Amino acid sequence: MTTPSIPKPRLAVTVGDARGIGPEIVNKAAAARDVRAAADLVFVGPAGTVVEVDERTGEWTRGGDAASAGRFAGRAIERAVALALEGRVDGVVTAPIDKSALLAGGFNYPGHTEMLATLTGRRVAMMLAAMRPAPGTTNPLRVVLATTHIALRDVPASVTRDAILSAAEVTRRGLQDWFGIAEPRIALCALNPHAGDHGRFGREDDELLRPAAEEAGLAGPFPADTVFVRAMRGAFDAVIAPYHDVGMTAIKVASFGSAVNVTLGLPFPRTSPDHGTALDIAGQGIADASSMIESILLCADIVRRCGAHVER
Repeated sequence: MTTPSIPKPRLAVTVGDARGIGPEIVNKAAAARDVRAAADLVFVGPAGTVVEVDERTGEWTRGGDAASAGRFAGRAIERAVALALEGRVDGVVTAPIDKSALLAGGFNYPGHTEMLATLTGRRVAMMLAAMRPAPGTTNPLRVVLATTHIALRDVPASVTRDAILSAAEVTRRGLQDWFGIAEPRIALCALNPHAGDHGRFGREDDELLRPAAEEAGLAGPFPADTVFVRAMRGAFDAVIAPYHDVGMTAIKVASFGSAVNVTLGLPFPRTSPDHGTALDIAGQGIADASSMIESILLCADIVRRCGAHVER
């Protein structure tokens, strides 16, 4: 008796800012054997058109001004999301965009995360996941941000009880549904050095973060200089960071070039590389596609784990 084959996930892949390395890493990833075996790709390119790709890679034109590049990148994101919401693809993988170009192109969003939340009407959380343990460690590192792209001076007012509770809820559900972790162990990273050291370096950790952590069922808050190492050694399945750079620095030092950006809370999986547009090396053929490859593989893996496929 022949076992029915499971269809490969179909993923929409945006090529990002056409002036950067997005087109190059998308083409390199599409040609990778692991990617070809894992998923069927639908490229969403600079002109806002969709090209279904199975056994070939697409060719995209580089160049143009920032406003045009941002406009095309924004339209591609809109189109990819529409494909997912219409059920024509199982998930979305996005190549890097330039935030200032996106704004110049008419899209007033700080980044992909905020734009995806608006397009879907969902509460989301930004996670960076390094699924391959770093040397000397045993576990994946997953970092979720309670606040995303804001100035450092705005962080203390933005790290609120509601922000922590929302990040905790979305993170817990995402780890359960997308990563198959039935009882996630989630830690909260402190805001101040040494978690405030009992008020010596600020009272936010004792008066705000600790009560919020208890309410949300999180461990901590723990100092930033130890909590990520503890997670990599198996103590936690994810760490919620209070602001962008403390979380992103930890994961990029641990696994730059192979980590994956995951938007938790969407009605479909969305992943992205852990780096930017790299305008300075675009067009030279030297861009490393490792993180794009990992992004596609993780998105396909989430689709398979969820057991949902679009109708062929």
